[in-house]
Amino acid sequence: MAGMDYVSCNECGKRLFYDGNGVIREYMYSAKTTKSLTCDHCISKLKKKIEKLKNMIEEDIKMKLEDIGFYTLSDKRAYNTTIDSQMQRCEMIINEYCNFKCPYCKGLANEVFSDRKRKELTIEEIKQNIDLWCDNGPLVNIRFSGGEPTYHKDIIEAIRYSKEKGIKRIAISTNGSNKKEMYQRLIDAGCNDFSISLDADNALMGDNMAGGIKDSWLKVVDNIKWISKITYVTVGVVLELKNIDTFIGIVNYASSLGVADIRVIPSAQWDKPLTELTNIKNSVLNKHPILKYRVANFIKGKKIRGLSYSDANSCPLILDDSVIAGGYHYPCVIYMREQGNPIGTVKKDMRAERIEWFKNTNTHNDKICTKNCLDVCVDYNNKAT
Repeated sequence: MAGMDYVSCNECGKRLFYDGNGVIREYMYSAKTTKSLTCDHCISKLKKKIEKLKNMIEEDIKMKLEDIGFYTLSDKRAYNTTIDSQMQRCEMIINEYCNFKCPYCKGLANEVFSDRKRKELTIEEIKQNIDLWCDNGPLVNIRFSGGEPTYHKDIIEAIRYSKEKGIKRIAISTNGSNKKEMYQRLIDAGCNDFSISLDADNALMGDNMAGGIKDSWLKVVDNIKWISKITYVTVGVVLELKNIDTFIGIVNYASSLGVADIRVIPSAQWDKPLTELTNIKNSVLNKHPILKYRVANFIKGKKIRGLSYSDANSCPLILDDSVIAGGYHYPCVIYMREQGNPIGTVKKDMRAERIEWFKNTNTHNDKICTKNCLDVCVDYNNKAT
């Protein structure tokens, strides 16, 4: 369900929340305690926000996860996942090397590939990870990421092995700058899902965003158009306050390339309506369900990243979803990208470690979760809890 934020009263400065039992309370930040309020101005202000949030909650209840566009997420999965469920989706960070130097990329924590001479997983490790994930049956989806995974010397064999294990959706996250011959080989081996970053709608800005690599944007755009004619492609577009106008142009341009969907990637927390995004045409939104879902959240002022007070305080998604980077497994890919601590090392009983993390972790007490959890993951966990 939609999350509820604190409200700061302009009159008295108190931070308030509605506890769901008919009581409006003040949050005492230093003491971490609450007390009832009688401030009429505060109560009036909060009740208006409560009414708005009730409408958002009703919309979220009606919304089906499978309609959002992330094909591994569904109401059925959320309502039926248990500690014994077969693994559904897993992501593997197979190397560190990337030929781009995107300014927003934090790279990988030093511990991921530690003191390895080659900062990558071997093909034997990749296959072992796939075997562990498919122990009781094939995954629905596997994703290979990096670094730039298309530069891993055994990526074709990794894709082929995934297909042999019966995995239906085999995805790769790429900057889109490799040769067409490589992408054709990936497709021939069984890759049927490409996620490609598109950070500009013109060559000058695009080359700069890639780290000053001349003509890189033209190559990426050409590859996006070409791959989109063959298989499923989504593009990721970073949204910042300073690039809202440019962002709309990038979205429109990305849509014109024939992609299946557009993933808006917010660079920070958002908790105020971005009415500027109403300028995106319905004809564009209706073609791309993930884009439509996220833009609607932006316009409503719903958090895109981070937890609100009334959101679930556990992460059921971890029960059948996994991320491996180097020799470690993490709660999720965002947790890993934010350089959070791994749950443990990769081994046969790592599923048990993930279950323990789920049971023992209050996500509202975890700084990475409270600040970075994406809206779609929040929606899933709220339904699953």
